[in-house]
Amino acid sequence: MSGANAGAPAARRVRVCVVAPSLDVVGGQSIQSALLVRRLRELPALDVRFVPVNPRLPAALARLQRTRYIRTIVTTVAYVWSLLRAIPRCDVVHAFSASYFSYLLAPLPAILVARLTGRPVVLNYHSGEAADHLRRWRLSRWTMRLATQIVVPSTYLAEVFARFGVRARAIQNFIELLSLRYRHRGGEGGRARFFTNRHLEPLYNVANVLRAYALIEKERPDASLVVAGDGPLRDDLRALARELGLRNVRFTGRVEPAAMPELYDAADVFLNGSSIDNMPVSILESFAVGLPVVSTSAGGIPSVVSSEETGLLVPLDDPRALATAALRVLREPGLASRLSRGGREVCLTRYVWPAVSREWENLYRDLARPGDRRAQRRAPSAAMDADVRAPVGRMG
Repeated sequence: MSGANAGAPAARRVRVCVVAPSLDVVGGQSIQSALLVRRLRELPALDVRFVPVNPRLPAALARLQRTRYIRTIVTTVAYVWSLLRAIPRCDVVHAFSASYFSYLLAPLPAILVARLTGRPVVLNYHSGEAADHLRRWRLSRWTMRLATQIVVPSTYLAEVFARFGVRARAIQNFIELLSLRYRHRGGEGGRARFFTNRHLEPLYNVANVLRAYALIEKERPDASLVVAGDGPLRDDLRALARELGLRNVRFTGRVEPAAMPELYDAADVFLNGSSIDNMPVSILESFAVGLPVVSTSAGGIPSVVSSEETGLLVPLDDPRALATAALRVLREPGLASRLSRGGREVCLTRYVWPAVSREWENLYRDLARPGDRRAQRRAPSAAMDADVRAPVGRMG
């Protein structure tokens, strides 16, 4: 070897520790973190390890997970122990975050261990409940100051943080196109197979979808609805479907990621009835497969769905408006085709790995540089209490 670079040592890979829920609990964060870890490991400049916030316990202790409060204590101890072992061996910590108690139990221990060991930490906040969380939880506002960088998946959520005097950087969620088969909608003769794919909890308001579908079924007796997902409202929603007299509704329960493409492929229109939301991966997946989207305009959804171009948006908590828009997709010539094509095109340009990979790699490199780390420690990450009394309501 000769020349100016002869004998120069190869650049050391940046060691990144991603802390997030594992796929033992299927949800938006676990799916997105698993996809991110797999893609990051393909980058030669990074050395990535994964620490689950819900570690599997040894067989001798697993029976303790059957008791609610004991399960939380034992799992938390095992989780913190895994952080203490993994974080000192990393250059950057990347912690996924939701809201409320989930924030305290999952990313906060990672933030504290990272700070104690002098490691920069990225708080990757995904919850659409950010405004209510930041307004009501003073401890969360204070401890978020310890994060070196806050990253959110949408400009909408970055604006929410800014209303509290918090700087947050937006790096979009992405999806894996290879696992999702595109099928152009609009030429099937107006079939009425509807699909919704959300966790069954209050903020996603699947009851709104069921009430809208009851109106749809009156006009289209051939219609069907598949409700994918599980959650605390499972029994209540099944009871509501019986009360509404819905004939062709199927609740799938929990669906493994590998089985989800088949459900998308079988559908003709995606329905979303959220009351509070940020950037639903289920909408991005609908874009990817060519499924027309009809959704409420909750939270950050209008920054993802361009009404009349990639989907139709309706007001919150208005089943009649949701049903009217859904029926319009079936009736109006060319509308389903336009939405199918528009969603696919925006997905290919904004919500795929090549669109975000450089942003993640550059962020890790910047934080791993010793000089940058000293500067980050000298400067507070955000003036978080400046606007905490501002009248910020719940999302949507």
